[in-house]
Amino acid sequence: MLLSDLSGDELARYARQIGPGALSAQGQTRLKHAAALVSRAGGMGGPAALALVMAGIGRLVFAHGGNLDSPDLNRQVLGSEEGLGKPRVVCFSETLRAMNRFVEIEAIDHEPDDDEALALARRVQVVLSCAPTFAERLRLNRAAVEAGVPLIDAAQWGMTGTLIVVDPGRTACLQCLYPVVPEFEEMFPVVGAISMAVGSLAALEAIKILAGSGTPNFGRLLLIDGFQGRWSQIELRRDPDCRCCGARKPRQ
Repeated sequence: MLLSDLSGDELARYARQIGPGALSAQGQTRLKHAAALVSRAGGMGGPAALALVMAGIGRLVFAHGGNLDSPDLNRQVLGSEEGLGKPRVVCFSETLRAMNRFVEIEAIDHEPDDDEALALARRVQVVLSCAPTFAERLRLNRAAVEAGVPLIDAAQWGMTGTLIVVDPGRTACLQCLYPVVPEFEEMFPVVGAISMAVGSLAALEAIKILAGSGTPNFGRLLLIDGFQGRWSQIELRRDPDCRCCGARKPRQ
């Protein structure tokens, strides 16, 4: 991939993020030729998808079902008052496409099942899991591990958020942490600011991985306690007997 892969308009568009401590021109080109899956594209996935599109990813695939409701608008930045009652996938697609003409947007109007999640993971270079339930998060984890692509798992509750970055076969996967699906309250309270913070950090990890810039946070759990104003980071240990990633060899 050469610098010439970027048009003059693209170089002008991304000029403020190409330079020391950010992306190289080669990294920006790598990002242009990359694809990511975001599921879902609501409170966390919406900001993540938006940041990836603004940064210049080549193709963004996102999945989100249902219609936009008024309570969604405390955190779902891709929606708007005008979109209430309409399919989220339509509203979200319009917002993303309006943000960057150089990016291909592929929208899926439902949450993928096991087979579709795996098929999608095999078509991208990174999976961003921004789903609210453990069942969906573990499904995306399995798909990413089977496809051999990095997984970024984002989660939230109240004013707290977590972020885990998985390198299949090398670091702990989500199944290592949760061998059994925990009980979970799906309709939990959440403040939109933590959703946006975690989603933006998820996108940053994806950009670093795809562009080859900086150091991805592989193998660590980032915990943001916005209620108490504390941040912490935990090194995760991979379970060699994990039924999801235990037999997986590191990606080349």
